Amino acid sequence: MNKQEKPALADSSQVLAANFLRDPYLEWAKSEGVPIVEDFAADLNAVETRQWPRMGAPGAFVHLRGRGDFMSLFVVDLPPGGKTAPQRHLYEEVIYVLSGHGSTKVDIGGRSHSFEWGPNSLFALPLNAAYQHFNASGGEKARLVSANNLTAIMNQFYDEEFIFNNPAVFRKRIGKENYFRGEGEMCETQRGRFMWETNFVADVANFKLEAWDRRGAKSSNMRFCLAEGIMHVHTSEMPVGTYKKGHRHGPDFHVLILKGQGYSLFWHEGDKDFIRIDWKPGVVFAPVDQIFHQHFNTSPYPARYLAVAMGSLRYPFTAQKRAIFLGVDQDVKQGGAQIEYRDQDPRIHKLFLEELAKNGVKSGMEGYFDESR
Repeated sequence: MNKQEKPALADSSQVLAANFLRDPYLEWAKSEGVPIVEDFAADLNAVETRQWPRMGAPGAFVHLRGRGDFMSLFVVDLPPGGKTAPQRHLYEEVIYVLSGHGSTKVDIGGRSHSFEWGPNSLFALPLNAAYQHFNASGGEKARLVSANNLTAIMNQFYDEEFIFNNPAVFRKRIGKENYFRGEGEMCETQRGRFMWETNFVADVANFKLEAWDRRGAKSSNMRFCLAEGIMHVHTSEMPVGTYKKGHRHGPDFHVLILKGQGYSLFWHEGDKDFIRIDWKPGVVFAPVDQIFHQHFNTSPYPARYLAVAMGSLRYPFTAQKRAIFLGVDQDVKQGGAQIEYRDQDPRIHKLFLEELAKNGVKSGMEGYFDESR
């Protein structure tokens, strides 16, 4: 090559794709060949799946707008009598059973554990444990929802061999033998606030909760520590005719409706209008960063949801998540993240009463608002 000649340059779009602002997780997800749902909210009952060679069963990805940098959802279908391929991976995973009955076998540290699950079961796979799911029914499929932090792990290491074929054993994550049987231990996290430590919850939609009035009228809640992980999990219930107080936090909290019907409102500070999502069991959404949101039960029975995020109450992982847990039920006027009923937009309660009237449901908010008119 003489001094005047210049080397040929690759197409600029190819250069950018290869060398600029890469997202290893999204690149990996696209290469897996299964559907990817991208939206503000999604009905997990309606997500279409396709055979996923890695999983050995049909699957799909659900990427919500508020998922942040740490979290993603997978949907996995087990055909009647079917099973997944054996799995093992270096990311944490919390499984919720949307439908169907079956079992899971876990092998870790030279010990084997098996447990049976059904609709509304919740469990975590200990980090890097070998496991396999089985559908016990010969006539009905089972649908599992995986909330996991593969996004963070893949973007940190971007090495499939390291993530999916790592021999490391994390013995502190195994938990006690009875944790795989649905037994557990109640531990106090803050004065008067409790968390249930286990690996498996047989029916999270009907698990006994503790009162948490500071988050809303007669609200109740339970936080979980599953498989000694850094995934936060809690479930919260709203009695008939009630709603939670509005609040905000960082991204990646995935909120999945377990029972009841209603809606949620979303707005940024200063917005004139609300974004509204109507929900029923199976609908999931993830509030985007620092957007206020508020949940309303308009059904004639209690409504309950499950929330999963990266960064647990025991191991918050980031300073932001630590601040969220401390300020979740504190007045924004005092530096917290919650809007008290007395300070909320008047349109909010008016809309709620109108929605209750449509459904023939009596308000349970009389002690918090003057509804005499």
